[in-house]
Amino acid sequence: MKPFIKWAGGKRWLLGNPNFSLPSFSGRYIEPFLGGGAVFFHLAPSNAILSDANERLIATYRSIRDEWQLVQSSLAVFQTKHSKEFYYEERGRCHTASHLRAAQFLYLNRTCFNGLYRENLKGEFNVPIGTKTQVVLPDDDFEKASELLATADLRSGDFEPVIAEAQDGDLVFVDPPYTTAHNVNGFVKYNQKIFTWDDQKRLMNSIGSAKRRGAKVVLTNADHESIHTLYADLGEATVVSRPSVISGTVGSRRGTTETLFIF
Repeated sequence: MKPFIKWAGGKRWLLGNPNFSLPSFSGRYIEPFLGGGAVFFHLAPSNAILSDANERLIATYRSIRDEWQLVQSSLAVFQTKHSKEFYYEERGRCHTASHLRAAQFLYLNRTCFNGLYRENLKGEFNVPIGTKTQVVLPDDDFEKASELLATADLRSGDFEPVIAEAQDGDLVFVDPPYTTAHNVNGFVKYNQKIFTWDDQKRLMNSIGSAKRRGAKVVLTNADHESIHTLYADLGEATVVSRPSVISGTVGSRRGTTETLFIF
């Protein structure tokens, strides 16, 4: 099924690539950088560990799993109230009920600029309003999403302890934060802001350990020589082309490349 959250770096485009297929596995599906969860919803595994460092994101998944009807009805109310004024009021509002926080997260995700998620130094969501006005989408299926999430172990935190649980038979899909905007120039400096080079090295070590324990690992990352070199001892990178969808205007969205590793 289609993800109900738009997330920068989502992998729906990869799943639609006829040259890409996920390896078969007999154990658990593990995803330490969940984001929009495109691969999870595509596979619909019966046993999964899903994690992300963004606590609000994971809380939204939990609400969809546990109380999707309340989230859906609240989102419908937000649709009727949507306006520029309401957007900024809601962006600054703090809800106590979990289903309202989840509905708020989805409302802001669907109406903010480019579906981006960004916080200021106070931990407050601060993305401006975008051009889209549709809050309730025709292909929303929160009931189905709830069913798929029912058997999933949802966690919030660092990727390392999650990958450390991977064992023989498990499949780990790893899609860390990175940007392709600086694949050629300024890659390391620019990406330090979203996922440091020390994090990249920790990730490589975690993947290497999971591979030695018998887990299968699929990794997506930036197409940069430093990434190719970092993972050279584990496997060879495959370069895949994709359209860029982050730019604010369609005319400035150019094709880019990413790397794919299957260990």
